[in-house]
Amino acid sequence: MAVTIGGLSLEKPVILAPMSGVTDWPFRRLVRQLGGGLVVSEMIASNAMITGVRKELRKLSRDAAAEHPFSLQLAGWEPAVMAEAAGIAESLGASIIDLNLGCPARKVTGRLSGSALMQDELLVGRIFHAVRKSVDVPVTVKMRLGWDDSSLNAPRIARLAEEEGLAMIAVHGRTRCQFYKGTADWHAVAAVRAATSLPLFVNGDITDFDSVSRALAASAADGVMIGRAAMGRPWFIAEVAEYLQDGKQPAAKSPAYIHRVMKQHLDMMLQHYGHAGLRLARKHIAAYTRCLPGSAAMRQLANNSQDAKMVFAAMHDYFARLQDSGCDVAMMTGHAA
Repeated sequence: MAVTIGGLSLEKPVILAPMSGVTDWPFRRLVRQLGGGLVVSEMIASNAMITGVRKELRKLSRDAAAEHPFSLQLAGWEPAVMAEAAGIAESLGASIIDLNLGCPARKVTGRLSGSALMQDELLVGRIFHAVRKSVDVPVTVKMRLGWDDSSLNAPRIARLAEEEGLAMIAVHGRTRCQFYKGTADWHAVAAVRAATSLPLFVNGDITDFDSVSRALAASAADGVMIGRAAMGRPWFIAEVAEYLQDGKQPAAKSPAYIHRVMKQHLDMMLQHYGHAGLRLARKHIAAYTRCLPGSAAMRQLANNSQDAKMVFAAMHDYFARLQDSGCDVAMMTGHAA
C-alpha cells in the first residue's frame, strides 16, 4: 500500500498530523521510534522562520536524518515570504514542505492564514506556485472542506495544487467554521478524490481501527492522517499501518508498556526543553492516563510538582499498583479498538 509523494515513497500510508503544542520534536521522534512513518511538525510561522524567532525554531528537527521522512508545516499568507521560509526548511533537512490551509484558530485566521486562505483561491494559487518554485523537495497541503458550508471549495483548491505541481493533499473532513464540533464528513472528502489524481489523505475523527476503515471507504483516500487520537498513544500510528497491511488489530498495550513509553517521552521532553519540559509534558501525562483507573492522584501530582524525580516516582508507583491489580487496561483505555 505504498504511496508516492513526489520522489518519496511512503511505505506506510499513515501520517502523524501536525498539532500545535503536540507534534514537537520529542513526540515526533517517539512516534518514529515506535514504528511510525511520516511525521509532520507543528505549524511554523513563515515570518518567524525567516527572522529566526527562537520559539519557532525549536519546533524544527534536531536530527532530520533520524526523523526521515520529516515534513515541516509552514503557515503564512505572503507568497514570497512562504517561499523563502520553505527554502530555509529544506536546507535544514525537511523531506517535505507542507502548507497550512487548515488551522481554524482565530489568532491564525485573523491574519488571513491557515484555513482563512481557502477564501482567496487566487492567493492560494500564488502561494502554491511560489513555494513549489523555491524548493526541490515535495510540497504538500493540508486543508479543510472549506471555510463554511456555503463554500466547500476543497476540490477546486485540490485542482490548483495539482496544476502547480504539489505532491499530496490532506483534508480534514470539517469546515473551518465547525472548528472541531460535530463529526468529520469523510464522504465530502470523496469530492476531492474526484477532483485530483494526487495522493489524498483523509483526516478527522480517526480514533480506532474501525474508523480507519470507514474513513478510507467513505473518502476513497489513499491513506489516513491521524492527529488527536495519537496523543497518549504514540504507538497508534504504527498500529494503524500494521492493521492496513494485514487486517489484524494489534494486542492491547500492557501497563508496563504504557509506563515505559511515558517515561521515555518525559525523558525526551526534559532533554529538549530543560526544566520547562515537565510543565509542557502535563498534557501528555493526562492523555496517557485519562482513562486508567485510579490515576487522578498521580496526574494531580504531575500537574502541581516542579520536581521531575517526584513525578517519575509517582508514575512508577502508580503503574506498579496497576500491574499488580491485574485490571483489563484495554477495556479501560480503548487501546484495543
